[in-house]
Amino acid sequence: MISYKPFQKLLIDRDIKKQDLLKITGISSATMAKLNTNEYVSLEVIDKLCTALECQPGDLLEHRAEPKQS
Repeated sequence: MISYKPFQKLLIDRDIKKQDLLKITGISSATMAKLNTNEYVSLEVIDKLCTALECQPGDLLEHRAEPKQS
């Protein structure tokens, strides 16, 4: 499972409002909602975020193993 928790933390640490980031990157509010709920977003979105935030993809997301089902 991909988690965008590092992205959320980065915004808090840099005191960046999500609405401001939407304006800078041109991504939609629906895409931002996907980031908030760990849903799939395209690499194009990750690229736009990395460019705007001057960071690497690993600064925005992390892989978390899903619990094994018995």
